[in-house]
Amino acid sequence: MDVQATTPLDPRVLDAMLPYLINYYGNPHSRTHAYGWESEAAMERARQQVASLIGADPREIIFTSGATESNNIAIKGVARFYRSRKKHLITTQTEHKCVLDSCRSLEAEGFQVTYLPVQKSGIIDLKELEAAIQPDTSLVSVMTVNNEIGVKQPIAEIGQICSSRKVYFHTDAAQAVGKIPLNVNDMKIDLMSISGHKIYGPKGVGAIYIRRRPRVRVEALQSGGGQERGMRSGTVPTPLVVGLGAACEVAQQEMEYDHKRISKLAERLIQNIMKSLPDVVMNGDPEHHYPGCINLSFAYVEGESLLMALKDVALSSGSACTSASLEPSYVLRAIGTDEDLAHSSIRFGIGRFTTEEEVDYTVEKCIQHVKRLREMSPLWEMVQDGIDLKSIKWTQH
Repeated sequence: MDVQATTPLDPRVLDAMLPYLINYYGNPHSRTHAYGWESEAAMERARQQVASLIGADPREIIFTSGATESNNIAIKGVARFYRSRKKHLITTQTEHKCVLDSCRSLEAEGFQVTYLPVQKSGIIDLKELEAAIQPDTSLVSVMTVNNEIGVKQPIAEIGQICSSRKVYFHTDAAQAVGKIPLNVNDMKIDLMSISGHKIYGPKGVGAIYIRRRPRVRVEALQSGGGQERGMRSGTVPTPLVVGLGAACEVAQQEMEYDHKRISKLAERLIQNIMKSLPDVVMNGDPEHHYPGCINLSFAYVEGESLLMALKDVALSSGSACTSASLEPSYVLRAIGTDEDLAHSSIRFGIGRFTTEEEVDYTVEKCIQHVKRLREMSPLWEMVQDGIDLKSIKWTQH
């Protein structure tokens, strides 16, 4: 139940990869023999499959090691290439850590970054975005679907604003590609980050879409043999990119079916928990939302205690990249969640292979443990007695 962190490999993806792990092991950049040509043909077919899923030209797809690298290339690459004329970037406070950290490192290089706040719903205010764009803004980076609360940003509208103001638009679509329909041309997206292991593909591979017309230039982060049009040197790992291509093709075929099924399971989970437990809050906009990512706060329960109690269910209280820290999620803080509610939040992920039985089991265990933990909580007792916790003056002994 933690498919935002990673997804299992679809067996159809493994079938596509196996020949390139054993028999067809040539370097796709070897031009002098059949081993290289076979691998190159497979790599180009995979490029076509990725491009087809997002409505791009295959020449606009660059293979990387994952969405973190893609985000780094997009943000640092664009900023550094245009640094002589443009020194300003815009992103949001709820982006993935690798986007925020890339922006921080650019600030250390002398760039100016605006971190847009989000509304209570988790969605940015488009007027604030327009107001933030300056004459020297080179890039706006806004994620498509948030990895913690599942909120969908108005990507097409943001693309329109950026295009009319002649600013490049990058979106981290790791949690959205293959799950909701995306078209880079209709949505006026200039750069897009894609991850293999979020869409039932292998780990260690991803892609970045970089628009050719009007052309977006990026400064390469990695020096080497000039593969991938000089933007990402290093031998392309044929078996991994074949897996990414196959995962994109399967996602394109099954997107509608998956979306309906996941929506049904998500509704079942939310309704069954909400009708059995009072004081449960769903974080993020319920309308503009990807149904497979559900973030619930259980008031008067410590989220970590609930995670420990539900140890036979794989859940998390936020992003896997920051799950080692006991700080409440910065995403929940950005949408204005109270500190205590932020500490009591759990993220439920529903994916292609999640079953009804797993959802029902999770709901049952969740209800059982929330009730047990609340009975142990003095705060819950006080609330039952009608005491307003906000009015209490706590003192330290």
